[in-house]
Amino acid sequence: MLSRLSIRNYALIDSLRLDFPTGLSIITGETGAGKSIMLGALSLLLGARADTRVIADPSAKSVVEARFSNPSPSHRALFESHQLEWDPEETIVRREVSASGRSRAFINDSPVNLQVLSEVVPLFVDIHSQNSTHSLMQGRRQLEVIDAFAGNDSLLEAYHAEFNEYRRLHSAIRRRREQLESDRRNMAIIAFQLEQLDKLDPKPGELESIEKEFDILSDADDIRERLGSAYSLLDASESSVLASLAEAADSLRHVDFSLFSSPDSDAEIMERIEQVNIELKDIAETLRDYYDSVDADPSRLSRISKRMNQLYEAEKYFKISEKDGLVKLRESLREQADSVGSGDSDLAEMEAEARRKARQLKMKANELSERRARAATAFSTLLMSTASPLGLPNLRFEVSISQGKLAADGQDSVEFICCFNKNQTPQPVSKVASGGELSRLMLSVKCIMAGRMEMPTVIFDEIDTGVSGEIADKMGEMMRSMATDKQVLSITHLPQVAAKGANHFYVYKEDSESRTVSNVRLLSPDERLREIARMISGSSVTREALDAAGSLLKS
Repeated sequence: MLSRLSIRNYALIDSLRLDFPTGLSIITGETGAGKSIMLGALSLLLGARADTRVIADPSAKSVVEARFSNPSPSHRALFESHQLEWDPEETIVRREVSASGRSRAFINDSPVNLQVLSEVVPLFVDIHSQNSTHSLMQGRRQLEVIDAFAGNDSLLEAYHAEFNEYRRLHSAIRRRREQLESDRRNMAIIAFQLEQLDKLDPKPGELESIEKEFDILSDADDIRERLGSAYSLLDASESSVLASLAEAADSLRHVDFSLFSSPDSDAEIMERIEQVNIELKDIAETLRDYYDSVDADPSRLSRISKRMNQLYEAEKYFKISEKDGLVKLRESLREQADSVGSGDSDLAEMEAEARRKARQLKMKANELSERRARAATAFSTLLMSTASPLGLPNLRFEVSISQGKLAADGQDSVEFICCFNKNQTPQPVSKVASGGELSRLMLSVKCIMAGRMEMPTVIFDEIDTGVSGEIADKMGEMMRSMATDKQVLSITHLPQVAAKGANHFYVYKEDSESRTVSNVRLLSPDERLREIARMISGSSVTREALDAAGSLLKS
């Protein structure tokens, strides 16, 4: 429930902090005192658009904060889905608006956008104003009422999941059709390009390999000469390095190296010479292999040069810059060509799956329709009996349900139809209801739905406008009945309603040196008696008004 509301620098309010108890709380005050200002501030927490004109002091921020105690554990999943901290004891919501128009919102000190704010806060509080009374005329809102009355939450959740999956599949089918059509239009181009690449037949690593071979063949004579010279110096002449190394080894075999260091020195020296000999022989043999591999073949050079130019031209034509890009492009084109050929079968499978899901979805939609039809009958009967004591004894009410194509909430369209007099033909609510009648009808709906919707706090803003006397008393009694298991706040001008509250707040204006400000205080029993008397008699409180107020409070 709403345990505390704090408002700072908002319209006529400098600084205000209200602690709200459970049960029915009444809010009264003179017209223009600031009752609706509080609701305007609270609506910011519901995601309403921020208007910088309400900021009284442009040098400071306007801040509205609400604390909701004991949030329902069922809300935890939503909090976690938005990565919000969950506190089982209290939820704190804050909105800040600066004179520049910048607005920031927080839930449990985590910053959130207005979409999250408008999704989370309505779980805690429902504000019913004169404007929201007209929401009863909207078909979508009427459907929500019937679904809540029928207890369709779990079925709707399952239907929504299947509908979203069905819609995603339809989107995939549409994209697949568009892709196939695009592929068919491009198939001539694809086939031509693939034919060119098949003729070229590029191989992985081919261009890199022939570029190396081209470099060798184009300078073969010089390379062979240098390789041959190096090989000759190492191993192919009487004065080669290897021959000289052999002579050095023979000479050193007759030296006693132990005279210079340790007894093993001669063996170490000879091993190192042998290792050098082995390495030089390996180098010489490698150079000989290179020499033998270099073939100054003009015809081979011509063929390689031609192939290399073909690959270069193809890369330029196809705008290829990466290594083996021609090979990858050929594979990609081949896959596109194959997909066009197999695309019809893939599409047929997807369409068959869509038809299967449509049948499943239709079954759930039919189940929803059946539950809604049963709920509509029961709801209509209960609403007429609930509204009758509120001065609507001749109310005839029914719920018209028509079926159409499958949509996000099923296949049904709902319309509330009623008439308030015996000689009238039932028509849509929007065409027959006056303001007072619509308010009483809405109160009856709220009263019925109070026990079925998880709404801990309900705020009524002058829902009793246009009624008086016994009807006002009945409406007040209905609000008090609702407040037995939830918190109800009622802004009212009627003493009959005000007398039903467990707590009474008074909104008033007072003048400071520089401006007029609004304030609120919780009335004591004596103050409450005088306030209800004022509501009865006007500005001059008479003894008769005090007696009448006392009688109302006792009853």
